[in-house]
Amino acid sequence: MTHSFSFKKLLKVWGPGLVVMLADTDAGCLITAAQSGAQWQYTMILPQLLLIPILFMAQEMTVRLGIVTGKGHGELIRDNFGLGWAILSAGTLAASAIGALLTEFAGIAGVGELFGISKWITVPIATILLVGIAFSGSYRRVEKTGIVIGLAELAFIAAMFMVHPSISAIGQGLLTVPYHSSSYIYLVAANVGAVIMPWMIFYQQGAVVDKKLSPAVLRKEQHDTAVGTVITQGIMIVFVITFAATVGQHHGQTALNTVGDLATSLAPFLGTTMAKMLIGVSLLGGALVAALVVALAGTWGITEVLNWPHSLNEKLNRNNFGFYLMYALAHIIGAFLVLINFNLVSLSITVEVMNALLLPIVLGFLLLLEAKVLPAQYRMHGWYKWIVTSCCLIVMLFGLYMVGPTLKLW
Repeated sequence: MTHSFSFKKLLKVWGPGLVVMLADTDAGCLITAAQSGAQWQYTMILPQLLLIPILFMAQEMTVRLGIVTGKGHGELIRDNFGLGWAILSAGTLAASAIGALLTEFAGIAGVGELFGISKWITVPIATILLVGIAFSGSYRRVEKTGIVIGLAELAFIAAMFMVHPSISAIGQGLLTVPYHSSSYIYLVAANVGAVIMPWMIFYQQGAVVDKKLSPAVLRKEQHDTAVGTVITQGIMIVFVITFAATVGQHHGQTALNTVGDLATSLAPFLGTTMAKMLIGVSLLGGALVAALVVALAGTWGITEVLNWPHSLNEKLNRNNFGFYLMYALAHIIGAFLVLINFNLVSLSITVEVMNALLLPIVLGFLLLLEAKVLPAQYRMHGWYKWIVTSCCLIVMLFGLYMVGPTLKLW
């Protein structure tokens, strides 16, 4: 009885970390992981493992900031650094969120096309579903729905076991780091950019505030974030291993840029139907939960800066009309651009560069806010502070490095 009671209490706290991490493994991230395994095989497992503590450190700071201050990320930037910096942060976040939503809707359309269903059916249905979820008037309901949808990504674990990867080859890959290759470094940087997203920081901080979590449950929410981090990186590693054991062993230069490419490349090893099912279910789950989280992150960030009411715990009314309208418009605009075949390639390049440039700004503000606004007992201290700061600086450098190759400057 005690265990049941404590488990229920745990579920009341857990959620923001799981949802944001499941959203992290969206269609774009999973395609990046597949490309990594196909091109560099098992040598790409180590970078994914190293990203686990880095990802946790960044998101854990948002947990402390949100729970202790009771304010979202955009609101804290406005209060401590002025409206100008807050508007810059919110503006770039909005553009990044629209770009990310395009990726998710393109992924949803791609999954439908795997099974011969037109994007004119799948994309509008997904849009109605995603908008409807948020209009339920309950953050907890939105969170639970996001977790259930996102856990569909775990279906791909079956694919990894079906292709029988070599344990010895995995071990050798873990000990091999082709750092001399610029193409390897570029793909590592792409994985860093794919795993640590600026909108994740805005989302999780807004979520713990909307969930009304208190400092008494801080440790439990940190555990929620840690478990979510292991799950999301575990899914990335599963994709790396599966594509390393298949495409990577046979013509690793195969183009893997779309949902269809992933399914086609695995068909010779899993069978056409099984490849479509496993790719389709996992990518659809990732794309849907990511679309939900990205739109909320963008809406929370902008409305916090504008000082508008921004809680999911109130149903649509005159006061929060702007919040719900902005959330709905984010999905509608993203869906519309995908349906009219907007030039997604050039836009995705722009979004990559924007994310790369936004990451140093967001992480920089995160570190500054952590040091400035938190009471002493909730701040980082000693060796942990220096490790976190160093890791964030490394991620910022990788983000800036991505700008050059993406724009073909070097």
